[in-house]
Amino acid sequence: MGIKKYKPTSPSRRSQTANDFTELTTDIPYKPLLVNLRSKGGRNNVGHVTVWHRGGGNRKAYRIIDFKRDKTGIPAKVETIEYDPNRPARIALLTYRDGERRYMVAPVGLQVGDEIISGKGAEIKIGNALPLSDMPLGTFIHNIELRPGEGAKLVRSAGSSAQLIAKEDKYVQVKLSSGEVRLILSGCMATIGQVSNPDHENISYGKAGRIRWLGKRPHVRGVAMNPVDHPLGGGEGKASGGRPACSPWGRPEGVKTRQNKRTDKFIVKRRK
Repeated sequence: MGIKKYKPTSPSRRSQTANDFTELTTDIPYKPLLVNLRSKGGRNNVGHVTVWHRGGGNRKAYRIIDFKRDKTGIPAKVETIEYDPNRPARIALLTYRDGERRYMVAPVGLQVGDEIISGKGAEIKIGNALPLSDMPLGTFIHNIELRPGEGAKLVRSAGSSAQLIAKEDKYVQVKLSSGEVRLILSGCMATIGQVSNPDHENISYGKAGRIRWLGKRPHVRGVAMNPVDHPLGGGEGKASGGRPACSPWGRPEGVKTRQNKRTDKFIVKRRK
């Protein structure tokens, strides 16, 4: 697992870096766990663009990931470590003792041939999944559930991890990578370790085309637009805006948009 640099054969190639993919063991996915993805281009069910700057990109199949880890008590052996075009992290194909195969998000340090298990009483070992109540304080975890049995919702991106810092009656305190400390039910499952591919944040794409391959379209600055299109547009010469950054409809940047007051009580310490 590392980053490779290219020879500066062109201006874009000069600053370009990429993963060396040395940790991958195969480039052929397990077909029964693939689902075709239809590109929506940021449009909703009536065809209106509701998310800007999406569209195009390479065609890709979705890998069905086991975020619930609900096959408890049955050991599984890591068969392959694979690339997933739908997420920055690597995925691992598990073969359970009863013959079933499932994909999981691979943590750092997981190797082909390792045996892992999920469920109450599992060993504190990288890749094992168990309830938060069974983990010692200070454990680094990922793939954390918010409700028991619902499947992992938190800490799923490449290189991320959270830390178990305290236990209360039926809750535990988890410090997320943003610095936020949150109360989570102690019966929720989590996986030991840090999510794989921590070098993802250090990659330099080098040219606009590589961003387009990912399905991301160009993002135009407001100050480059006309006044009819954006509050920051217009002006003689190159104007810098003259007011704080905002959306095309005048909503200022940096304003809190969180509306879910029902779960505010579970946030012990905010990230700021």
